[in-house]
Amino acid sequence: MEYRAIKVQNKEENVSLLGFGCMRFPTLENGEIDKVQSKEMMLHALENGVNYIDTAYPYHGGKSELFVREVIQDLDRDSFFLADKLPIWDCKTKDDVDRIFHEQLDKCGVTYFDFYLIHAVNKGRIQQIKDLDLLNTLEKYRDEGKIRNIGFSFHDDLETFKKWVDLYDWDFVQIQLNYMDINHQQGMEGYDILTEKGIPVIIMEPVKGGSLVRFNPVIETQFKERDKDASIASWAFRWVGSLPNVKVILSGMSNLEQVQDNLNTFTNFKPLSEEEQSFMAHIREDILHLSKVDCTSCNYCMPCPHGVDIPGNFRIFNHHSMYKNDGYVHWRVGELTKKDAFADQCINCGECIEKCPQHIDIPTDLERFQDYLKENGLK
Repeated sequence: MEYRAIKVQNKEENVSLLGFGCMRFPTLENGEIDKVQSKEMMLHALENGVNYIDTAYPYHGGKSELFVREVIQDLDRDSFFLADKLPIWDCKTKDDVDRIFHEQLDKCGVTYFDFYLIHAVNKGRIQQIKDLDLLNTLEKYRDEGKIRNIGFSFHDDLETFKKWVDLYDWDFVQIQLNYMDINHQQGMEGYDILTEKGIPVIIMEPVKGGSLVRFNPVIETQFKERDKDASIASWAFRWVGSLPNVKVILSGMSNLEQVQDNLNTFTNFKPLSEEEQSFMAHIREDILHLSKVDCTSCNYCMPCPHGVDIPGNFRIFNHHSMYKNDGYVHWRVGELTKKDAFADQCINCGECIEKCPQHIDIPTDLERFQDYLKENGLK
């Protein structure tokens, strides 16, 4: 396993470059976490060198933290680093902050978090954390030994990112970055800013919510001709891992095969060569001509008040543009239609737009999707 040095309470520690993201556990038919399969996945990762676990208050309907507790309760607390996040949108008062923070400690069954983040910040949250005196509260928790490192996860534009970086002497920052998002949100310029300031970087969405795991035959052939034994996902992880100030790359794994594939990538990790960097730049340009909607299936836009499965519709849109699999589209559109979750249920209320970290004009793209299906004889 590849490890990278990061200061944790002023002591240099080695964290695994692969971090286990607890947002996309496999689920049962009733929507509950498949605990048997998920526990097997987590323990296999931990036994093979992963030591960074990332969860959050809203993941899996608030049950991710509880499940993490079940997995780590019998482990040596010094054998792993645990990251959790404050849902700032649920904090109207200082009492809310205190209540939720201590609830999270209890749900995870720990006395401290190694890494604690203000979750999904944007331009609208800056005044809020000042009004809540949040940073002083988090420092108090750190003085009490309940937090070791303080950071934030980011979803907004570059100018807002600069303001957040200058707001505090952060121990680390978590950003979305992959080879397709070099100009999206804070992009590569944001990474460079953090590097210049000596702030360690944690990466989320390295495979863009699964979008960089498989493509249409034209793209996949290019990858396989380059290295027939390497998974397509491994190229995305290696691209991000080639950045020296990246300390942890989070992967929201959903089955044991993904865990093993990632372990293969991060064991004897190989940064991209200069020639491979050029290859990835070429791949990026080819993909840009195929993708229709920049959705990562993070589900922040959900639930839609009118029942539209927004990420589900966009997955079909992008899937067909890359795979041209008509049968899959007919089946998935049929399933959404039965549930009254197809794009045609959208009334353009706009409630989802403010919630989207990717700043997608969701109603417009849902209409584009319907037009696309008609143009291709699929609806």
